[in-house]
Amino acid sequence: MDAHGYGGGTYAALNGKIYGNGTETLVLAHGYGTDQSVWHYLVPYLACCFKVVVFDLVFSANVSPDLYNPKKYSSFNGYASDLVNLLDELNVNKTIFVGHSMSAMIGCIASIKRPELFKHLILLGGSPRYLDAKGYNGGFTRSEINALFKQMDRNYTSWVQDFAPAAVGMNNTPATTEFKNSLWRMKPEIALSVARAVFLSDWRSILPKVLVPCTIIQSKRDPIVPNSVAYYMKRNLHGHARVEILDTRGHFPQLTAYNLLLKVLKRFLVIS
Repeated sequence: MDAHGYGGGTYAALNGKIYGNGTETLVLAHGYGTDQSVWHYLVPYLACCFKVVVFDLVFSANVSPDLYNPKKYSSFNGYASDLVNLLDELNVNKTIFVGHSMSAMIGCIASIKRPELFKHLILLGGSPRYLDAKGYNGGFTRSEINALFKQMDRNYTSWVQDFAPAAVGMNNTPATTEFKNSLWRMKPEIALSVARAVFLSDWRSILPKVLVPCTIIQSKRDPIVPNSVAYYMKRNLHGHARVEILDTRGHFPQLTAYNLLLKVLKRFLVIS
């Protein structure tokens, strides 16, 4: 499938591509450790009905490492600013945004900054906080996160070997290999910096400020994000929100259960 070219700026820096010629714009934003290729199973179907925008987050190995500013990207606000700039360059409004993992919160933050840019947020495997807190199950204790950072810093290659299959969460060799290769292409120091921004983040306070309608999609057994987080988000998002639980395992249903994910998307998107 051929991608349409576009102008410079943030869109060019983040390797933006557009597929399809639909009247509605659908934006796909990947999560930690991956790049836009993580959507490769879904794009051919979605591009039949939408103008599909994909891009790489700035930590991706596909993006010049000179553009990664540890201070700017120590918070998701930096990524949200990039997203807003990219959409402004494309001159689009009322987009349907699909954000996987960390990009779910990036989309929420961007929607607070510029609500007119978004018609619907689809939050796939997202979480406002990964650390446990009083009355909140985030999925990880602080000691578990500290051990993760320590292993990354000590032996990044070994950490990838352990983390990738655990995150994929099921016996799927192609998906595990894809995620491993993507992680290995990242600079270890950037990977650790981004991991700190992700796993130490707490965006629970912004949820009531999100006015755009949201659909929260979660695997039934996600090793990164407990199901309780999906329902926590539904309760706290200010706009209309619904939860769709996929009958599958793992943190990457777009790789391991893309037919199931597409079936769920068809319930509320006009896909032929």
